[in-house]
Amino acid sequence: MPQLPVQARLLRGRNRRLSRSRLEQLERSEIGELGVVLAWLVSGELGIDEAELNATRRRAMFVLAAGGDPHREIDIDSIAVERLAGELDTPERRAALASELDGLARDAEGLPNVAAALRTLRGDPELAWRTLALALLADELADE
Repeated sequence: MPQLPVQARLLRGRNRRLSRSRLEQLERSEIGELGVVLAWLVSGELGIDEAELNATRRRAMFVLAAGGDPHREIDIDSIAVERLAGELDTPERRAALASELDGLARDAEGLPNVAAALRTLRGDPELAWRTLALALLADELADE
């Protein structure tokens, strides 16, 4: 997944919550990318300082570049994703991620694809955390 869909950047409203109509737009997304998009959408609510995030993404990009083309496809098992996930990991951030995903799940009632993606992430905290790292790295790649 080299980059996030552009529509994902536009889905948050001024109050930083996703509206029902915006979740309905996500319902039509590719199921394989849906978890990454959902993780990215809540990433701003996890209390990660922008300077720390930029530094950790920069180091992950170096890891990615050391392995060859930095614009190649990345996935949840990429070493750069693992590195980013490890550097940003704190119990407080994991708790915030779980809370944000729980909030989205309440809002996603009646949207089977979004709800399924959220169930998967909520059911496996390690997967959710690595999916968040993938989303953050993909966002960095999309900006280049």
